[in-house]
Formats: sequence, C-alpha cells, structure tokens
Amino acid sequence: MTALAPARGWAADSVAMFRIYLVRGLAAIAWAVAFSTTPASLSTASVLLLVAYPLIDVVATLLDARADPGSPARRLQLFNTALSAAAAVALGVAAVDGLAAVLATFGVWAIASGGAQVAVAVRRRVPELGRQWPMLTAGVLSAIAGATYLVAAAGPAPGLGALVTYTAAGGTFFVLQAATLAWRRRRPRDLPA
Repeated sequence: MTALAPARGWAADSVAMFRIYLVRGLAAIAWAVAFSTTPASLSTASVLLLVAYPLIDVVATLLDARADPGSPARRLQLFNTALSAAAAVALGVAAVDGLAAVLATFGVWAIASGGAQVAVAVRRRVPELGRQWPMLTAGVLSAIAGATYLVAAAGPAPGLGALVTYTAAGGTFFVLQAATLAWRRRRPRDLPA
C-alpha cells in the first residue's frame, strides 16, 4: 500500500485514519471470505475466526484512538475496544453452547458496537473528515443486523451464514470511508464540503 503524505489542509490524523479504515475494511472482507469456506457447524476453524473478528476491531479501534488522541470520540472508542475484547471472549465461551448462543452473542455485540460506531461518526462530522456517511450507515446497519441475529438465534434453525454478508458489508463501508477521506484529500480546498 502506498502511504499518503499529508497534503495542504489534510491533517496527519486524517492520513492515519485513511490507513486504519482501509486496512480494517480489507481485513473484514478477507475475514468474510475465510469464514465462507468453513463448515456451517462450529468447527475449530470457524470458532477461531469468530473469536478473531472482534479482535480485529480491538486493534483497529486502539490504533484509531491513538491516531486521534484529542478527539471527543476517544472515550467511545475505548468503550468499543473493551466491548469488542469482551465479545471475543464471549464468542469463544458461547461456542461451547452451540450455534444459537454464538449467533445471540454476535447479535448483542453487533447492536452495541453499531451504536458506538454511530456515536463516534457523529462526533467526527468535521470538515477535515467529511460527513462520515459510510460509518453512520454501517453503524445503523450493524445494529439492525444484530437485532435480526437475536431473532434468528431464538428460531428453530439458527445459522452463521449471515455473518459473511455482515462482515463483508461492514468491510465495504470502511473501505468507502477510506475512499471518502482520500477523495477529500485530492479535492481543491475552495470546493464546498
């Protein structure tokens, strides 16, 4: 990946966020591809991937908080880091109880982390970082998806196939946010936001 140097009017933290969003998005898409190749049951590979996914979020959120230490969203980012770490542990424990428990655990995490993502995006709606519409959309969709997972977990045949779509879509929104930041960097400064 070619590093973007700060351009006129583009803060160094925007460059860091571009990298974090891009790598986070590509990691989620790669996870979706890898998870789609695992059996529909809770195999060792699928459980390891389930535990790894929230840990991707932990690393990305910590890097994001470190890149933007003065952000008003920093407390929310630290909360989301703790939430994702707890989700990783909870998913590992839930795997012992079966698909329904895993799906319900993932659903609770998706709702909570989606809400945190929306709150962070709202606080980051500044001219340098854009309107954050990909992150706002992803957060809302995460919460909605989480609610559907809770319903599916209580149903007669819970399955994990929907997680592939969830993570691929979430990854796409992170890549779109990175692209938005890159576009803003290249846009002439006198154009309206």
